[in-house]
Amino acid sequence: MSSKIGLVGTGLMGTPMAERLLEQLSSGDSLTLYNRTPEKLVKLQQQGATIAASVPELLACEAVILMLSDAAAIRAVMLSDAAKPHLSGRTMIQMSTIAPSESRQLCREIQAAGGDYLEAPVLGSIPEARSGQLLVMVGANPEQFETWLPLLQILGESPRLVGEVGTAAALKLSLNQLIGSLTAAFALSLSFVQQQGVPPESFMQVLRQSALYAPTFDKKLARMLDQDYANPNFPTKHLLKDTKLFLDEATAARLQVDSLAGVRQILEMACSLGLAEADYSALFAAIQPQPTAETP
Repeated sequence: MSSKIGLVGTGLMGTPMAERLLEQLSSGDSLTLYNRTPEKLVKLQQQGATIAASVPELLACEAVILMLSDAAAIRAVMLSDAAKPHLSGRTMIQMSTIAPSESRQLCREIQAAGGDYLEAPVLGSIPEARSGQLLVMVGANPEQFETWLPLLQILGESPRLVGEVGTAAALKLSLNQLIGSLTAAFALSLSFVQQQGVPPESFMQVLRQSALYAPTFDKKLARMLDQDYANPNFPTKHLLKDTKLFLDEATAARLQVDSLAGVRQILEMACSLGLAEADYSALFAAIQPQPTAETP
């Protein structure tokens, strides 16, 4: 039986995911895309995607993957007065990074409109999306998981059922919190050894042999040393958004979040330096001493 799959949100991650689906969907299956700016979909249309002129047209698909920037964008697009009547009998697969409380609320609203909802956020970036090696975390019931497993396996070989809706969103947000915290801690240590005259390679040689080492350090080392933050897989502004989401959820859970609040301030400073669209390793620039205005 052929399937008609939809996708909305063709940004940094949505585009390579769409390309992967176009390459790997079974014969007879189709991919329909929607973007408020249709010109952005020309390349994907040339690769075989169908373009929907409106959200109601997109909702002719039996399942729609959501890769929008945040929960507010999802609500504006998929729960508008024009879209809501077309949700009945359709499945929304939410794959962006949003808060668990937001995911649960979206689930309630979509179910109230007669639709079905599950979450499947991913860990990985553009290369993993292109190769189908994303780590897919699923918040759903077992029946939903089994139904949509073949689709999710196109994007990641071994999707993991975490629990009910909200649990996968929480897991993904916790991992993105680690991205910010680990990168900020590494950038601070790297800055410190540079200030003290320790060659960065000496620092790395010891670090790589220790239990403190994480592969992400080497992935970001050259960017930091070269101060080259162009062509990001994950921009600073997106990590800041996720950090704020985690802070809100963790604060509501009465967790101690002072250390992460410091990371948020560093990310905000990086954005204020004009690095919001740059790779998140740009937080290194915010940790460095900032030039002071000379007194006349």
